[in-house]
Amino acid sequence: MSSADQITRARTATHIDIHDSSSRKHWADQFQVSDERLRKAVRMVGTRVSSVSAYLAK
Repeated sequence: MSSADQITRARTATHIDIHDSSSRKHWADQFQVSDERLRKAVRMVGTRVSSVSAYLAK
């Protein structure tokens, strides 16, 4: 799969694939947080993008 396909998939995803480094990088960039902060958010609230977004907005 090309990186463009991975980015498109990440943009339309409802969940964050925390085990995929390109997905983590995409979402960390989207939320403007570090990789570690993203991982902590996922540990706290799960992988749903809306849940992670709400957690990081606190």
